[in-house]
Amino acid sequence: MNPIGYRILSRPAPAVAADVLAGFASIGSAQISDCMNRLYGVSGLRPLHGGSRRTVGLALTVKTRPGDNLMIHKAISLGGAGDVIVVDGAGDASNALVGELMMMDAQSRGIEGFVIDGAVRDLDVFAQGEFGCFARAVSHKGPYKDGPGEINVPVSVGGQVVNPGDVVVGDADGVVVIPAEHAGAVLALAMKKEADEAVAKEKLRAGTYTKPWLEKTIAEKTGAAK
Repeated sequence: MNPIGYRILSRPAPAVAADVLAGFASIGSAQISDCMNRLYGVSGLRPLHGGSRRTVGLALTVKTRPGDNLMIHKAISLGGAGDVIVVDGAGDASNALVGELMMMDAQSRGIEGFVIDGAVRDLDVFAQGEFGCFARAVSHKGPYKDGPGEINVPVSVGGQVVNPGDVVVGDADGVVVIPAEHAGAVLALAMKKEADEAVAKEKLRAGTYTKPWLEKTIAEKTGAAK
């Protein structure tokens, strides 16, 4: 038997402090994206769980053959509180990779949610909003369970490379993934941005908000600036 493509690697030791991870629970994905210079972010996946539920946790990564969920089942069995199952399904929408039973299994273990670059099914259950689910598509067709697949390897999801242990934040705007080594710095920047936006909102309510950068930028672009 060829073992290539059936790897289950050990999970790396957590590189993100618990207080840093908790800090992202109140920060929007848009603000986080801005603080990473709009370079990092998952594209093409949308929240399917409805409501305003936020998903924050550490990536437990899975790379699978399109349409096959053997290793996703295994990853769920390895997961626990604070994990987000992040699946590279090559963006294939032919067969759903997860559904209601897998959601219930993951939920019972304290897993925070799924990020699936592929399809899911049982949308009506996910739409109840009790478990985070971000995916590319919905399909009634079920998955195969043959493999190959790998766990705790770098994966590509929606155009972003995700490593096991990276911080995953998902909300109504989508999903961002913060490399573990940058988590503390990005959180500090994002908290400042949230505070600055709160001040701007107060000025908008009071009718005192201005955009001093606007005319300056236009003047520079049109050659009017001296």
